[in-house]
Amino acid sequence: MLDLAFVRDNLPLVEEKLRQRGMDPAEVLRDFRQIDTQRRQLITETETLKARRNRASEDIAKLKKSGQDAGALIAETKDQREKIQEQEKAAEDYDNRLRQLLAGIPNIPHQSVPIGKTSDENVEVRRWGTAPAFDFTPKPHWELGEQLGVLDLERAAKLSGARFAVYWDLGARLERALANFMLDLHTRENGYTEVLPPYMVNSDSMYGTGQLPKFAADLFRVPHGEKELWLVPTAEVPVTNLYRDEVLDAARLPISLTAYTPCFRSEAGSYGKDVRGIIRQHQFQKVELVKFARPENSYGELEKLTRNAETVLQKLGIHYRVVTLCTGDMGFSSAKTYDIEVWLPGQHLFREISSCSNFESFQARRANIRYKPEGKSKTAFVHTLNGSGLAIGRTWVAIVENYQQSDGSVVVPEALRPYMGADRITKI
Repeated sequence: MLDLAFVRDNLPLVEEKLRQRGMDPAEVLRDFRQIDTQRRQLITETETLKARRNRASEDIAKLKKSGQDAGALIAETKDQREKIQEQEKAAEDYDNRLRQLLAGIPNIPHQSVPIGKTSDENVEVRRWGTAPAFDFTPKPHWELGEQLGVLDLERAAKLSGARFAVYWDLGARLERALANFMLDLHTRENGYTEVLPPYMVNSDSMYGTGQLPKFAADLFRVPHGEKELWLVPTAEVPVTNLYRDEVLDAARLPISLTAYTPCFRSEAGSYGKDVRGIIRQHQFQKVELVKFARPENSYGELEKLTRNAETVLQKLGIHYRVVTLCTGDMGFSSAKTYDIEVWLPGQHLFREISSCSNFESFQARRANIRYKPEGKSKTAFVHTLNGSGLAIGRTWVAIVENYQQSDGSVVVPEALRPYMGADRITKI
């Protein structure tokens, strides 16, 4: 969430940034200026009335002490009290309307973000490795998985419907091996602390990271008595909210956490996209990287986090590229995002496998996560960052497609063999 005073004082800038995101400022901001002006007028009028009431109360006390009639002033203060209550209720209504408006305004893109409307205008930053050369036509993972007997989409549909997967034998072990490999890499070499959070969270947590209220249709809601819980769409949600409504010790920053969780997404706006295989699932597993940083250091931490995610693919020997998302392709809460896109030879394209973002104070303001800068009397909002390190299902896909052999088997990358207990995936 953006700061109210910032929006008020920089409305032309906010409108321009919304246009850069491909949004209509009139639709997003609606009657922000009018509501804010009326709210401030009400607050001023209410404070004036309170001052008059206080003076009248003092005069009433003096009249009573001197034995004079205070009836007229008492009646006047009663009217003032009722008027104050009405205006405070109206001001509260304006407060709620302003909060709703602010909750619907996306983050301001950082000045280094390229301006563009679609993913076609994202900017490539770097590439690593080279695409494998085949002396045969490489197959997509859904064909290989079915032929090897390690990926079963038909039985998954019987159990749960479309966009779910069942893994068998070494296919299941590959998922587990990847999770353990990623967690070990990030905790032992990249300096992250592992955490295992709940897989269901409350609405305050979803609001804190920006999923609610705007993206409720993309989530799975679980009724729970008189309240409701939500299946996590990413470990970003519970891990970021670990520090909701807390003041962090400045000496601890940056805090770097990693977590493995299943992720649940309804993909409400994605039907018809990536219907083959396991690229876009309702349930998938992911290792997440989350950072809490000082504002002045957060962009340096974004570079580190992105490099940490890249090391997974480097150790697996898989070709990838890094792109900076343009303003029109960025997520709602992000100020800047790098996408890591892995090469998939069976589909002959690059596919996003991690998004690494700096949210600046946007999430921290919603979740009220602060720290106290040294030498300052007031607290300040931290900057939050996160990125996939990596999406396990898509890494599974990348291994199967990049390491496929002419006989239909798949070679296990050397870094994974201690976790797999096998050096090749062959037909069951």
